Amino acid sequence: MAIKTKTSAVPAPDVVRCAYMEIQVTNLKAAREFYVDILGLTVTEEDEQTIYLRSLEEFIHHNLVLRQGDVAAVAAFSFRVRSPEEVDRAEAYFKELGCRTERRVGGFVKGIGDSVRVEDPLGFPYEFFYDVQHVDRLAWRYDLYTPGALVRLDHFNQITPDVPKAVDYIQGLGFQVTEDIRDENGVVYAAWTRRKQTVHDTAMTGGAGPRMHHIAFSTHEKHNILAICDKLGALRKSDLIERGPGRHGVSNAFYLYLRDPDGHRIEIYTQDYYTGDPDNPVVSWDVHDNQRRDWWGSPVVPSWYSEGSPVLDLDGKPQPIVERSDPSEMVVTIGADGFSYTRKGDVEEGFKLGNTL
Repeated sequence: MAIKTKTSAVPAPDVVRCAYMEIQVTNLKAAREFYVDILGLTVTEEDEQTIYLRSLEEFIHHNLVLRQGDVAAVAAFSFRVRSPEEVDRAEAYFKELGCRTERRVGGFVKGIGDSVRVEDPLGFPYEFFYDVQHVDRLAWRYDLYTPGALVRLDHFNQITPDVPKAVDYIQGLGFQVTEDIRDENGVVYAAWTRRKQTVHDTAMTGGAGPRMHHIAFSTHEKHNILAICDKLGALRKSDLIERGPGRHGVSNAFYLYLRDPDGHRIEIYTQDYYTGDPDNPVVSWDVHDNQRRDWWGSPVVPSWYSEGSPVLDLDGKPQPIVERSDPSEMVVTIGADGFSYTRKGDVEEGFKLGNTL
């Protein structure tokens, strides 16, 4: 899907935060084992086709919806807005952009009321809602905490073929850039954007898309992430670990990347920083700086750069994937945050590696 550059005369909706993601899985039983039995997310409710999950500090109905389907894909990146009127504004905003929209007063899923879903200008299925069903916040239920307790939904990460245009679009929607990756010519390869007062609610990262790179849940401390690694090892499921644990340069966060049984990528994330002041400075990283991706200089597995989850249109069909075409980004700039091999002076080696993925 070609990225539109049209702007809307309608004011953008006031987005509060990323709130939940709906993903399609091909084996609901296997997905439940991963998200509930291993990662410890709380089941709000479930039936034979759908499971609604939330993190321990959440008070809305869910942060993740698992739905049985024929193809593993993402059905919705969902954002909460500040008032019921903002749902009207979201619908008008995207209609003005020429995007396809669908409104359901009763909601698309349980626990969420009046909502609008759109096929946004980048080809992603976005949803905006205000009305929710409240559930018990389990922050004080320490009897339910596990050593690897997931406490909050933190962010999404999206793969798109034209990052500069994607950044223009997401800024028009009211998101602020906190960090980015760029080269000496100012070409932007990835950008982290936020509405809540953290490093990001969603990131726009370069690659064939539209695809979902990952959804991230927060823990309180680094040791919680290490406990997840220990648990996976004890269960003889360490092959679910794709990357990490480690520390990012970008966002400063301690991280772990897992793949669920369908290949959807999940990040476990902690210790980023406050960004809420109006003059919060943007942190720009040199695309050749090896520490932007891993502060300790650990190598990144090729799958992390090249693989992602397809996304669905409003009819439930996978969106066609568009390859990157901007010549200024060169063939070596594969992946979710720029070069696959990043030390200056080694572009030829990076070119060789880039062509092998």
